[in-house]
Amino acid sequence: MTADSDTSDRAGQIEHVEGRLHEIARLVRNSMLDALPDGEPHRWLYGPIREYPGRPGKALRPALCLSAGRVFGAEADALLGISVAIELLHNAFLVHDDIVDGSEMRRGRPTLAATYGLGTALNAGDGLAMIAGQVLRKATRRLDRQLADLVWAEFDTMAMRTLEGQATEIGWQRDKVVDLRPEDYLELIMHKTCWYTTIHPLRVGAIVGSGGTVDLGPLVRFGFHFGAAFQIRDDLLNLIGDETTYGKEILGDLYEGKRTLPLVHLVSATSGADRDVVRDYLARSRGERSEELVTTIRALMDDYGSIEFTRQYAEGILLVAEDYFEQAFADATPGPDLDFLRSLVPYVWSRWR
Repeated sequence: MTADSDTSDRAGQIEHVEGRLHEIARLVRNSMLDALPDGEPHRWLYGPIREYPGRPGKALRPALCLSAGRVFGAEADALLGISVAIELLHNAFLVHDDIVDGSEMRRGRPTLAATYGLGTALNAGDGLAMIAGQVLRKATRRLDRQLADLVWAEFDTMAMRTLEGQATEIGWQRDKVVDLRPEDYLELIMHKTCWYTTIHPLRVGAIVGSGGTVDLGPLVRFGFHFGAAFQIRDDLLNLIGDETTYGKEILGDLYEGKRTLPLVHLVSATSGADRDVVRDYLARSRGERSEELVTTIRALMDDYGSIEFTRQYAEGILLVAEDYFEQAFADATPGPDLDFLRSLVPYVWSRWR
């Protein structure tokens, strides 16, 4: 294969994945807005509730759920409501994350907290979570009782794993935890990101599609490695991207002091005066981290190879994800949905190359 044909193949994969995500995002966004109340008090509740679901997003979670379900035998109609519930809960988590992080931008626009204040934003996030449950309840009425119970159990597990991860991340920042390893970071994102971004949508789709008979172990292993690479990609984009394509505050993770993989590497790699600068930065609150200090930390990441370390680390995880994909979907039905799922790993890889 020539370099030109290889580049053409990658471009084709990217176009295929983004086209599929765009198609599902439009369907799910319209379905979310249809499911949201639009009465009174509109100004203080139902208007803010509709903000994040109305903004363009990647729709990765519903895409995983729909595609995994169909390759294991489900009809799209049996999965749409569940996928919408997943995305509504994701939007609820985003609202709460933005409050916790003090974020200013979300999907290219001001966050709910920045626009309406903390109280209104918190109510909107709670409302989205409640409506997600209502949508899920309606969707699972289509399933037999045993299968519906399995789906609800998956949602309960996912929610608790996500809360555990969020609590750990907040705890690291509150207690100024410094001495962390890449394994600690992976354990964090297994709970905070992977479970509800990749593992849960894949498992729920496969459970519905197979009638609860699918082996979930390989799906967990694939979902973890794919989700970890996806999160690391997001961490890198926060450092090397731009707000037009990233949609959130560039260097926001550094202002917040999030223990991302590049920062974990930097802490372990620095010495002398540079180590003192990094530890002083970690001991401060967001409001105490000046633009000059954040810029210094970002420059140190280049000096100590933290960006390149993170890139290579993620590429290794993606290689493992490719192997686990074949195990997870060994019994899946070939077709466009399986092709889409298979294209996701090289798609994530292409985003930082």
